[in-house]
Formats: sequence, structure tokens, C-alpha cells
Amino acid sequence: MTALDLSSPVAVVGTGTMGQGIAQVALVAGHPVRLYDTLPGRAREAADAIGARLDRLVEKERLTGADRDAARARLLPAEDLPELADCALVVEAVLERLDVKQDLFRALEGIVADDCLLATNTSSLSVTAIGGALRNPGRFVGLHFFNPAPLLPLVEVVSGFATDVTYATRAYETARAWGKTPVACADTPGFIVNRIARPFYAEAFAVHEAQVADPATIDAVLRESGGFRMGAFELTDLIGQDVNESVTQSVWQSFFQDVRFTPSLAQRRLVESGRLGRKTGHGWYDHRDGAERPEPDTAEQRQPPAYVVAEGDLGPASELLELIREAGIPVRDDSDDDQGACLLLPSGGRLVLADGQTAVEYRDFVYFDLALDYRTAGRIALSASQDTSPQVLAEAIGLFQALGKRVSVIGDVPGMIVARTVARIIDLAHDAVAKGVATEEDIDTAMRLGVNYPLGPFEWSRRLGRTWAYVLLDDLHRRDPSGRYAPSLALYRHAHASDSREGTS
Repeated sequence: MTALDLSSPVAVVGTGTMGQGIAQVALVAGHPVRLYDTLPGRAREAADAIGARLDRLVEKERLTGADRDAARARLLPAEDLPELADCALVVEAVLERLDVKQDLFRALEGIVADDCLLATNTSSLSVTAIGGALRNPGRFVGLHFFNPAPLLPLVEVVSGFATDVTYATRAYETARAWGKTPVACADTPGFIVNRIARPFYAEAFAVHEAQVADPATIDAVLRESGGFRMGAFELTDLIGQDVNESVTQSVWQSFFQDVRFTPSLAQRRLVESGRLGRKTGHGWYDHRDGAERPEPDTAEQRQPPAYVVAEGDLGPASELLELIREAGIPVRDDSDDDQGACLLLPSGGRLVLADGQTAVEYRDFVYFDLALDYRTAGRIALSASQDTSPQVLAEAIGLFQALGKRVSVIGDVPGMIVARTVARIIDLAHDAVAKGVATEEDIDTAMRLGVNYPLGPFEWSRRLGRTWAYVLLDDLHRRDPSGRYAPSLALYRHAHASDSREGTS
């Protein structure tokens, strides 16, 4: 099956923000669009709101006046479901309740033609379960748009257990014809984005709950070192703590309370207290008028070391050696040392890339966090134990400051902030591919476009090396044997496979 013909009417049931957005996308693409809502008058209000947005597109010269007028003529509110009888596609965007959605599609099945494509925009419910209420679940798919639908390009096209591949293909091609970037996905809790994104929030919250860094510092490290557009705390304040926690709870319960998806108690307390983020004026941060935004912890200026000794291969941090030389600090090479990859400081301390171990295990170790790009990173996090020599820590701080970086010193936490987050994202991505959820390419596309990650998980994996994520998580698991950090079998196989037998991601 190919994309729907533009002459084919498309219906959207549910006229909230998402429903209006999906309707606008189909309308601007050229389809006749029907809007339906169970509340009297809501469909007409939604049509007027869409019309107003079309007017703004004309003002911004993104749409011609003629195209706007033609689109308005194609947009029709419907007062009763039978008015959708001739539609070739019906997309549902109603309340996130299984019984409500099932009742709607049962009713639609008795109204529309037998080949009408039926789609749900659910973000948290099982597509298979919703479609299970139908006599013909083969024509039922998930079309998960991201908010705001007219602006964000990604659409997850979700095949339920009973979805016929021809209808999934039609949904995929139609989304692409609408100017979107579709990715194909099996029906799994959280689909692609909400499944693989869980560690971005969970690890930030876990570091905070361990009392080793505050939200402002963690967010700054994720942005300025990890390259993420927003930190986990500010992003969940924007999304809404209740919304974000609800998705986490749904994925956790759907995976039979898998420890890898365990919700955050600290976030639960925020929700219970009514501090839901921007929409209530307070979440992790105080968003009320006049409130001051907390600053991340930033170390005071320290003197750089007179030199450093490079021992072993620094792997993902190898570019630091060139930066250190450019800063005028001599770098001595001792590649024959068998103590492991590190930078040896004049005081005798060792500066080591976060590896899932803790500083307290070693004498005068200072860990530094992973960076997307050490040259452009604006901030680097360091981790030391209470036993670390103040002189060693001062030299480590001064070294990165000499490279033009702001430095945040956090407590002694294995895997630090960026490193443990990226490792867990890579692990969940490999696990998803192994279980047939989606392809590597579609997962990378989904994570870049759906949540604006600087790299997709497999792009990270190729950059960091085949064994990097596995080794870090295995070390973390030894220190926290709850199972949360146990590497998946898929990641184990990937780490131990030769490049000749598998890809190099």
C-alpha cells in the first residue's frame, strides 16, 4: 500500500492540543479533514483555533493566502460519528484510558469502510490491547506524533501484534507524505523514544537522590558537557512532573516492574506536593515571578599543573591531550605504564575518565565525566572521594580550567552523570534492536528528532567504542547489584563480537 491519496478524507477524533495539531498536519498536506469531539461545540472551536494558526502561518509567510483559504474550506467539524463514514483514515487523540479508546474504535468499526485505516496517537497504552477490541485489528496501527505536531518531525508508526504489514506501510508512507519523518516500531512499552529515554531522567534523579550533586549542577553538566539541549530537571519541569512520572510508571508497570525502569521517589514527592513544574510555578525549580534560578556549583580558580603524564590510551578522552598541549601544559608520554589509562598529575594523583568505579577505591583518584566533544564542552564534572588529597583535586580543577572549562566537583558516584546516562541509553537501544522493537537507524533517528539528543545511541556507541558501555555498566553493576545497571545480553554479545561479524557500533 502507498500513501493515502490527497483526495481521501482524514478524521481526527479528540480536539485537544494534540488532536488539533494532527488535524493541522493532515490539512496543510492537502487532505479534507473532519474533526469530532464528544463535547458539543468543541469540534467547531477546534476548527476556529486551527484557522487562527493558519492565519499566523500566512503572516509568517510560511503559507500563502490562497492555500490557507483552500485549507479552511477542507476543514469540517462533525457533530456525530457517522459523519466520518467516508474517511480513509481516522486518528484518535482522546483520553489515555484503554476502555475509552476501545469503545471509540468499536463504534468506528461499525461506521467506516472495511479498508479504512484506524490509528491511535497513544503514548503510553498498548496498541495491541486497543486494537484487540476490533473485529479486524489488522488495519489498526499506532501513529504517535510528538507535541507540537505541526512542528516536530518525528512520528512513531507502531505495529500491534495483529497489525497487517500493508496497513502499517500505508500509515508509514502517509506520515512521510505529510512531511514527517516516520520510524517503524513494534508495540512495546514506551515504543522507541519513551522506552530508551528513561535513563536520561532516571540517572539524573538517582545522582541527586545520592546527595552528590544538586539539580542545577546536574542540568549544567548534561547540557555543557553532554551536549543535551536541556537538563533532566529543567526538561521535566517543562513537560510537567506528573506527565513525565506517569510515562515512567507506565513503562515500569508494563515491563512487570523491571528494575531498569524504576521510577524516582524524589519525583513522586514532587508530584504528591503539587509541584508539577512550570504549569504550577514550582517543580525542581521555582518558576514564580521574581524567583532566582539557582546557579550550578562551579569551582573557584585553581593553578594548573606544571605538566601531566599520559599513561595508556584515554579512549573517548584522547583529544584532551591535544587541548592540554595547546594550553601550554607539557604532556609527557608513558604509554608503557601498566596502571591503566589516565593522566598522572605532579602530585601523584591520577585523573581518570568515568568508568563505573568510585574514587574511594583508589588512592588519590579524580574521575572526570564524559563529554560529547571535549574541545567545545563548556563544563567538565570531576568526582573525588573524601580521602582524595586537596592538592590532587586542585591540580585536576586547574587543568580543566586552563582548557577554558568551567568545573563542577560532585561527590563520589560511580559513572558520574553523562557517562552513566549515555551508557544506559546505549544498553537499552541494543536491547531494543535485539528484541525486534526497531532498527538501529530508526532508533537513532527517533532519539535525535523525538527528544533532540545530540547523537543517537548507536552513533554514541560507534564513537565511544564497542566495549565502552558494557565495561562501564558492568563496573556499575558490581557496585550496585540491584540489577538496574546489569548490561543486557544484547550489549554483552555486542561487546564481545568481532568487528568482522557485526557492525562497529
